[in-house]
Amino acid sequence: MKKASLSIGLVLCASAALTRATPSTTYWTPACSDIQPYRVLHVGIDNYFTIGKKASSGEQGSFPTDVGLTIGVLPFEKLQMEVGVDALYPSDYPYYLNGKIGTPENALFSHSPALNVGILNVGLKHGVTDQNVLDAVAGVTLPYGLGRLHAGAYAGNRKVLVNGDGKADAAGWMIGYDRVLIPDKLSIAADYMSGDNALGGGGVGLSYSFDKNVSLLFGPVWFNDKAVNGATKWTAQLDVNL
Repeated sequence: MKKASLSIGLVLCASAALTRATPSTTYWTPACSDIQPYRVLHVGIDNYFTIGKKASSGEQGSFPTDVGLTIGVLPFEKLQMEVGVDALYPSDYPYYLNGKIGTPENALFSHSPALNVGILNVGLKHGVTDQNVLDAVAGVTLPYGLGRLHAGAYAGNRKVLVNGDGKADAAGWMIGYDRVLIPDKLSIAADYMSGDNALGGGGVGLSYSFDKNVSLLFGPVWFNDKAVNGATKWTAQLDVNL
């Protein structure tokens, strides 16, 4: 959740969760070129849960609730940076760190894309939660009010990012899209991340903005490897800028 005229970016780029700590994201993935503005604190409370699954099916379940804090730390217009921490409960090792630095659109030259690099899912338990995912993302605003497109690549810890068979699957690509449907009120966000690991999957949802600093994002998330993350979940993400 971060920028793009602050009120629009607040709706479109929210902090997602899974078993990870996330920087500014589009929906499920860090395929988002926004960075939290300087000295603006973002508070996110994200939940992922199943709907319509009976307890006897073995497919019900939810991820830990993610309470995250992210803040912009550079006072420059053309070079921005954010850092964040997430707490996921219930969890044996709940704390994760993240950070991102980059430039907004038009910062390098006229019509230049937004560019950023970052690290996410820096868990504090070696060999268990330290996914240590490095990513690079570029983003552009499409003409004629068609929204924004973001794309990038990632690579993480091969000992932790594995598929359902326990084999390393720690790198891939990602893409995200967002568009304002009703200015300052309703937006759509969608993204996808490759890989048969804890990150692989995508979704699409609607975000409603109560005012320029508070929004709620809701929709489904599906996964590339159900052996890792289970059945399709639904997400509700409350995002607040202070």
